Amino acid sequence: MTQPKLFGTNGIRGTVNTELTPTMAINAATAIGTFFGKKNLLVGYDARTSGPMFAKAVTAGLTATGCNVYNAGMAPTPALQFAVKNHKFDGGVIITASHNPPQYNGIKVIWKDGIEISHEQETKIENIYFQEKAKLAEWNQLGTTHELTNINTEYTEAIKTYVDIQAIQQKHFHVVVDAANSVGGLTAPPLMRDLGCKITSLNANIDGTFPGRMPEPRPENLNELAQTVKALKADLGVAFDGDADRSIFVDETGQIHMGDKTFAVVLKQYLLEHPNSQIVTPVSSSTLIQDTADTYKGTIVWTKVGSVTVSQKMKEIKANLGGEENGGIFYGPHQAVRDGAMTTALILEIMAKTGKSLSQLVAEQPQYFIEKGKIECPEDKKQKILDKLLEQLKGLNINTLDGAKIWFPDKSAILLRPSGTEPAFRLYAEARTQKKAAELIAEYTKKLHSILQTI
Repeated sequence: MTQPKLFGTNGIRGTVNTELTPTMAINAATAIGTFFGKKNLLVGYDARTSGPMFAKAVTAGLTATGCNVYNAGMAPTPALQFAVKNHKFDGGVIITASHNPPQYNGIKVIWKDGIEISHEQETKIENIYFQEKAKLAEWNQLGTTHELTNINTEYTEAIKTYVDIQAIQQKHFHVVVDAANSVGGLTAPPLMRDLGCKITSLNANIDGTFPGRMPEPRPENLNELAQTVKALKADLGVAFDGDADRSIFVDETGQIHMGDKTFAVVLKQYLLEHPNSQIVTPVSSSTLIQDTADTYKGTIVWTKVGSVTVSQKMKEIKANLGGEENGGIFYGPHQAVRDGAMTTALILEIMAKTGKSLSQLVAEQPQYFIEKGKIECPEDKKQKILDKLLEQLKGLNINTLDGAKIWFPDKSAILLRPSGTEPAFRLYAEARTQKKAAELIAEYTKKLHSILQTI
């Protein structure tokens, strides 16, 4: 019998007090603590209402195994990751469900370099968890707890060392920040003020029910940001997800740009300064990324979807830049993880150095249009659907690294893959026209529904 999974694409995740309970969090933490073995670990959380509860549960489980816990409190995921590395901890546990709705929470495990542990390491923790092999410490060898303060400031100070502060300050950019009522508001506005920017904040108050908008920075959630940027004649708008490791940008005209377009902006500038570099990106990324790499002398290394996979591949091949279509950019010189504030600083630096607006920088690129779709699909049917789909797609130009990515002769493409975080299949289509991209989503959504009905 196959052992069940504890970790998904991005950590442990579930709805609060149904799929993910305090008891489960304690048991997961004892497995994590056993895996690390009486080490010094950082614990922190995002703005979700259940964050403090799960942080206490995780702290209890870790100290029960003899680990010493340093509680950093509420902070963006990349700030916590930086703190693990900066303070030379042996690892960390972050309580976050990233972009998921407020009823969700999750647990991410971080290695000593600040990068999420590999899937192989996750399997070791799962074995301890499911086989009930956690090793609890003797009563007189329990771990200790400590408070760690000031990590958000340490994090923003580090970001400033990787950009030309003076060049940005001279431009006096006006930036509208949509923090999604979460932790992005703790770090991005102070950072940008230090960079000489005027800041207008939206959804800045911390509220784990996310009253302003849902924490996924999708275009349909960002109308207020787009309208505000346009009305105020601001230079830039930026929206963060729930744990502020991803950022989606709005240009000065109020146009929302998905992550591929802004990643291509960063990629072009990076390759101009570092030609012949390897760039890591998942198969869900647009052909635009390949086009940009080809034009500016970079090599694309494709991976499965998931920030863990991108970070681990960057670490393996010593790459200094990675990116995802969802607004996650991994800037290796700072840390090989998704980092919304670091990405914002890089975009501002490029605008300052080139003297171009974001709309101009995007307009220079080959234009692709992205559409997304999703169908609900029970976990136990995902592989069967994928197998049947691959049978039907024989003869096409297809990559099966993660689900099925099909490239067509007109440079349109579609990726169909089982979600690692939900009982669903995800669809990502791109084409030279919005109409063609939408048609691909419609065609393959119908195809998946048809297969699902036969299983």
